[in-house]
Amino acid sequence: MSGLMRGKVVLVTGAARGQGREHVLRMAGEGADVIAVDLCATLPGVAYASPEPTDLDTTVALAKESGQRIVPLVADVRDLAVLRDEVDGAVEELGRLDAVVANAGICIPRAWDEVTEEIFRDTMDVNVTGTWNTVMATAPHLVTAGGGSIVLMSSSAGLKVQPFMIPYTTSKFAVRGMAKAFAAELARFGIRVNSVHPTGVDTAMGSRAMLTQVAKASMADPRLRGMLVNMQPVEGISVEDVANAVLFLVSDASRHVTAHAMAVDAGVSEF
Repeated sequence: MSGLMRGKVVLVTGAARGQGREHVLRMAGEGADVIAVDLCATLPGVAYASPEPTDLDTTVALAKESGQRIVPLVADVRDLAVLRDEVDGAVEELGRLDAVVANAGICIPRAWDEVTEEIFRDTMDVNVTGTWNTVMATAPHLVTAGGGSIVLMSSSAGLKVQPFMIPYTTSKFAVRGMAKAFAAELARFGIRVNSVHPTGVDTAMGSRAMLTQVAKASMADPRLRGMLVNMQPVEGISVEDVANAVLFLVSDASRHVTAHAMAVDAGVSEF
C-alpha cells in the first residue's frame, strides 16, 4: 500500500461486508482511520442474506490488522437523527472527518407489476433517503475540516436503464443527480462529490438467490435480458475493482475531480 490516505479519517456505510467491507479495508490499508457503519439487520423482501453484527465485527477485526483506529457504528441510515448523533460521537473520538463513502443500498428485482408499495418504499428509503442522510450527517464535519471528498455509490443502473428493477434504477438515477447537486453547493467549502457506477459485483447482492430473482422477473419480457450484458466478456467485477475507483476519488490524486459519474461497469452502460 502507498499510504494515500495516511492521517485521514473516512466514514463508510454498508460496511459489514461486500463492497463496504472492501472499502473499509482499503482505506485502513492506505493509512486512514475508519468509521464503519452498518444496520446489521434484515430488511423484508431482500433475496440475499443481510449482514449480521458478527459481520461488522469481522470487518473491524480485519481492518485493525493495518494498525489503524476503526470505530464501528450500528446505525440505520434511514434515521437521520440517530445517524447524526452516532457520527458526531465517532468524529469526536477520532478528531476529524475527511472523506465519506455512502455505500449502503439494497436491490429487490421484480417485474414492474410485481413491485409492491413496500418494495418501492424500502428501496427509496435506503438508497436515496439513506444516502441523503449520510451526506447531511457528515458534510458539516468536512466543512469544519476545510474540505474533503464524498463518494455516493450508485450503479450502472444509474447510467442506463436496467429492466426488472424499477425501484432500484429509479433510486440509482436519483443518487447520480444527488451527487452532482451536492457537488455544486459544497464546492465552495473545498468538498468534492462524485458518484461511482459499478456493474454487477461479486457480493451477496450478486448471489445465486439474487440472480434467480432477476431471472424470474425477466420471464415477463425475455427481449430485455440483453440490456444486462456487459461489453467486456465478464459476468461481473470484483469488490477490489470498485474499491480502486473509490480510493482514487477520496484521495488527493483526484483533487480536481468533482460532479463526475465514474463508471466501473465493464462497458454495460454503453452496450
